[in-house]
Amino acid sequence: MNLSNMLDVVIVGGSYAGLSAALSLGRAIQSVVIIDSGEPCNRQTPHSHNFLTQDGSSPAGIAAEALQQILKYPTVHHVKDKVSKVQGHDHHFVVKTTSGSTFEARKILFATGIRDLLPDIPGMSQCWGISVIHCPYCHGYEYRGKQTGIMMNGDEGAEHAVFIRNWAGQLTLFTQGKANISAEKRALLTRNQIRLNESPIRKIVHKNGYISSVELADGTSQALDALYARVPFEQHCSIPQILGCAHTPEGFIQVDAFNRTTIPGIFAAGDNVNSMRSVSQSVAGGTMAGAMLSRELIMHKNTR
Repeated sequence: MNLSNMLDVVIVGGSYAGLSAALSLGRAIQSVVIIDSGEPCNRQTPHSHNFLTQDGSSPAGIAAEALQQILKYPTVHHVKDKVSKVQGHDHHFVVKTTSGSTFEARKILFATGIRDLLPDIPGMSQCWGISVIHCPYCHGYEYRGKQTGIMMNGDEGAEHAVFIRNWAGQLTLFTQGKANISAEKRALLTRNQIRLNESPIRKIVHKNGYISSVELADGTSQALDALYARVPFEQHCSIPQILGCAHTPEGFIQVDAFNRTTIPGIFAAGDNVNSMRSVSQSVAGGTMAGAMLSRELIMHKNTR
């Protein structure tokens, strides 16, 4: 592939959604370059689950195998770099990278993911994705019956604790301060034998990312094996917003059922468009985006 020519698609981000889209596009004989900086949000997560034929495989291993398969298609190319700017319009975008490279493409796919904004608690970042977790379907089975914590507050936190009860052994809801929980939801916690602790977590004690306990502001500590935490996030890449792509109130890039953004010619797929953070969901989104990108390209070429 001559990368100095007009490409069909530049894919910004080379994790599961980007790789899946590239596979669809490669099989549609479209010229594609994947530009990836190699910083997926799950880079320290040891195992991926709920993905048929890959249950228990490492996320990094899945991505490496996928890239190897995708590059067998002669119209697909991979560049390790970081996109710094995108400008232009549908059927003629110009993409610049931090290394100084320039690519031109008819379409753009942002598969750039999100960045978790972790609280400043010692041990949190080292445990994130290993024993400090966000999804019971991704990690809950491995911690079934174990001493488990949830770091949330409010009635929503209480309801989430009841949900997590399905997997947990001893379960504690840490509200990180005074609990803002209604009497009705407190009774629900009691009925489900869920403890309530209002003392903020000040430190997570761990070994190689695996929790042994948490230290609390009141001077006590509690043994734990896993801690569920919902943390805020931001888009890993701000370029879609700069280009004018609409975002949802939650902060995701707004797309339609075919992964088209509100800007013609720009698509998005993966964690940057929805809260279902799993490898299988990202792969599905990338497949859809790749198919719809190729269809637009083919129809534009053959109906002008």
